[in-house]
Amino acid sequence: MLEFEARVPAHAPADALLILLLHGRGANRHDLFSLAPQLPPTAIVVAPEAPFAAAPWGYGPGSAWYQFMGGDRPEPDSFSASLRELETLLRELRAKLRFGKVVMGGFSQGGTISLAYGLTHPGEIAGVLNFSGFLPDHPVVTPQLALSPPPPLPIFWGHGTDDPAIAFRLAVDGRARLRAAGYHVTEKDYAIGHWIDGSELRDALAWLETV
Repeated sequence: MLEFEARVPAHAPADALLILLLHGRGANRHDLFSLAPQLPPTAIVVAPEAPFAAAPWGYGPGSAWYQFMGGDRPEPDSFSASLRELETLLRELRAKLRFGKVVMGGFSQGGTISLAYGLTHPGEIAGVLNFSGFLPDHPVVTPQLALSPPPPLPIFWGHGTDDPAIAFRLAVDGRARLRAAGYHVTEKDYAIGHWIDGSELRDALAWLETV
């Protein structure tokens, strides 16, 4: 099972919200876990470590969720493996903790894999937070855009208009494809590069209240 950091409030209700935070490539589980103090105090926060070493793919000293092939294309096998690992993690968390709805989200690769997981596990995820990720062209993800009607999956998608790592045009295209498929997407743009801005986090927290 994936290693993870967790915050489990001592008096969390049985229907507590579980927030899964997935880091970007080359980072580690401690990265987005630093956001935990700013999240709702009754929520359970879990930040897992991606299953692949990032260095062999040239992504830095941390971990990665998949090998990136360019554009909106993840390498299929590593991407599918991470989806399976997340599925196992959620099953194990259900066996150990009491919680209700699950929101999955992350930055860059973490946002991309969160979006893919939500689309491919209808009904399991109550919402997706996508910070600077993209809608992946992947054999198990793309067919979900043809479902009619689509399962309910509110999506927050924040992106920097000056992002040099995942181009803003991928956000424009991915959001349009999701809207055309019938998904509700909250779109927020920021005059930043490839990071999470303070105003973006505030917008995400406001969106989280609606979930």
